[in-house]
Amino acid sequence: MKYASTCRSFFKPLGFTLLEVMFTVAIVGILAAIAYPSYLAFITDSNRVEAMRELVRIANLQEQYFIDTRSYTGDLSDLGVSSTSKLTTESENYIIEVMNFDINSGSFTLRATAQGKQASSDSGCLWMEVTNTGKKSAKSSDCWEG
Repeated sequence: MKYASTCRSFFKPLGFTLLEVMFTVAIVGILAAIAYPSYLAFITDSNRVEAMRELVRIANLQEQYFIDTRSYTGDLSDLGVSSTSKLTTESENYIIEVMNFDINSGSFTLRATAQGKQASSDSGCLWMEVTNTGKKSAKSSDCWEG
């Protein structure tokens, strides 16, 4: 019997108890509940920044086109950015098109309109615009603050 008691003192339990596993799962769940909405907001904001970048880039191309031809164009294919009059951003979350083009007054307005998941997750910024004067507008006043 002495042998059995000495063997017991050398026994070390392996693994985790159910209680330890439950606490770990609960902590991971709480962290995920906090992090996931922040992650979704980051993705939404980065898609919006992509649209802003494209609007400014196309506005600059319009200015270059104006220097060459002394007029703006209402067709994005003239600028070489799209084969059609509309441009879909690389992530396919926005459609960019020329709105309010007036050859007589020499003005244009570019508009990026959210589509798909971006439209449902970013309802406050469904559209953003930039004009030939550089004026930026949007559905909400904080859309351009990206």
